[in-house]
Amino acid sequence: MAVLEPGVDIGELDHPGGIGVRCSGVVHLYRTFEGHDVVALQGVDLAIRPGERVAFLGPSGSGKSTLLTLLGGIQKPSAGRIFLGEHEISRLPEPQLARLRSRRVSTMLQGATRNLLSYATARQNIAFARLALSAAERKQAVPETDLLARVGLEGVADQVVSTMSGGQRQRLALACAVSTSPQLLLADEPTSQLSHDDRDAVIGLVHELGDELGTTIVVVTHQPEVAATFPRTVTMKGGRVGLEGRDGAEYVVIGAEGVVHLPTHLAEQWPQGTLVRIEPETHDDAERLVVSRPPEEQGERP
Repeated sequence: MAVLEPGVDIGELDHPGGIGVRCSGVVHLYRTFEGHDVVALQGVDLAIRPGERVAFLGPSGSGKSTLLTLLGGIQKPSAGRIFLGEHEISRLPEPQLARLRSRRVSTMLQGATRNLLSYATARQNIAFARLALSAAERKQAVPETDLLARVGLEGVADQVVSTMSGGQRQRLALACAVSTSPQLLLADEPTSQLSHDDRDAVIGLVHELGDELGTTIVVVTHQPEVAATFPRTVTMKGGRVGLEGRDGAEYVVIGAEGVVHLPTHLAEQWPQGTLVRIEPETHDDAERLVVSRPPEEQGERP
């Protein structure tokens, strides 16, 4: 992997379709208003393949939204390395990083109004999102009217954002995010506070983008119904990647020094301090791990 050289124009990089992302030992700290240092991420290792669609899950404060902003280059990690394709974005100079964000990566922040100009119309918001594109790229882009029709907003193309409903704003935020045909789409709670119909429509549009353009998509959500539509899920716990779900099966991720996070149903049955023994066992040429507890404890804890 290489750091992008200062002379390379990010706008000219040729990466058709989606682009892969890799985190290596990512740590992030922030300081509270009271002056306390908080560890938001601690040693995150994660690889996302080009064109893959991943949903980040986890309780509030687990680090999932922080990780999303780091992947989008909005913040830089306190330690560790982040790669977008073959280029290390965690060390890019700010001007090149800003150019990359505007041309290759689209980030939807939580809350539709944070992604839109409230005083502008839907059509004007899309035009604004495309300002960083070259004249040739804007000419090749999907016309604004057609893009708005794709998200069901053709009838409000010239309506001011502040007069729109929550569902309309969220659809418009998505339209703006995909208007540049990004290689990486990052969306933080894109379906929060939406009706079931609007939620399904927005997430359906997200997957259509992946199908048509091969865009790499990472979504933060607290809704199991949304996460279930993604072939891969990553569950954050305490600033680490604790669990991964792939094609309906859930796997524990072994972290640094053998640290593991138990699946929720086991964590509830085996509270902190529970003694367990883990041993490998071979049966019919297949190796598995057997977990057992001391006989004297099995009757004491549920």
